[in-house]
Amino acid sequence: MDLQRLTIGQMAQLTHISEQTLRLYDREGLLKAQKVDPESGYRYYHILQSARIDLIQNMKMYGLTLKQIKDMLENEDADAIRKKLEVQEEELESRLQQLTRVRNTLKRVLDNYKKYEVLPKNGQIFLEYQPQRWIYSCRCNQDFFEQDETGYEYMLRQLKQHLVSHDIPLSFFCNIGTIVRKGSLESRKLSSNEVFLFVDEHSEIGDCERIPAATYVCMCFSDFTKEAENAGKLLDYIDKMGYRIAGDYLCEAIIDFPVLEEEKRRIFSKIQIPVVF
Repeated sequence: MDLQRLTIGQMAQLTHISEQTLRLYDREGLLKAQKVDPESGYRYYHILQSARIDLIQNMKMYGLTLKQIKDMLENEDADAIRKKLEVQEEELESRLQQLTRVRNTLKRVLDNYKKYEVLPKNGQIFLEYQPQRWIYSCRCNQDFFEQDETGYEYMLRQLKQHLVSHDIPLSFFCNIGTIVRKGSLESRKLSSNEVFLFVDEHSEIGDCERIPAATYVCMCFSDFTKEAENAGKLLDYIDKMGYRIAGDYLCEAIIDFPVLEEEKRRIFSKIQIPVVF
């Protein structure tokens, strides 16, 4: 093998890239063959050109486009190259944060599907311990219990608009619920003009609310119209068992069932009231 006169196939093999990639680099002006046979048109490379190939491949790994790489290779100013790489690092960090948020949301959705598989689905009342959780809530101009499904959808639109206006990524728009505060609950007045979403304890969203660890009296159901009736059953059960309400009532949307375009939203929900014995 003549290291000063490598064929395109030999150069591709030595640098672990394809011949098509070398041809692309040639067309884009990133790397020209050192010699081209005028009769056959064969390209020949020098082994020293491997250094430029390594640099191009590294920059591609950093996420730079071929045009950006060409501009950088034509600029021998190390300071200018460093500044461009710093900008790229910032962009990668932003993308990484977004991907991390999406991954966390996906994990939460998958966890909820696992919950759906094991939670009672027949209106059965059950006790469940929940560790400390964190929520971000938004106040709406409607009361959940004084409207139908249309009004609830509008509450969700208000939440989404709130997230957008506060520069909160829409990847958090998941696992949403409503709250009845303890005072209203104890007076048996079901009233809720707040929607919330669960967030991680160290989420970058500000003004998050801590939900203390507690044992909850719970019920799961899929009929949106039955929530007030089911909440009354939970309160009756708490009175019957001599429990004391320890905090706010949460209605958590475990999963959204797939719906056709003309159908209303279908949700498997869990209502829960923290109690002390």
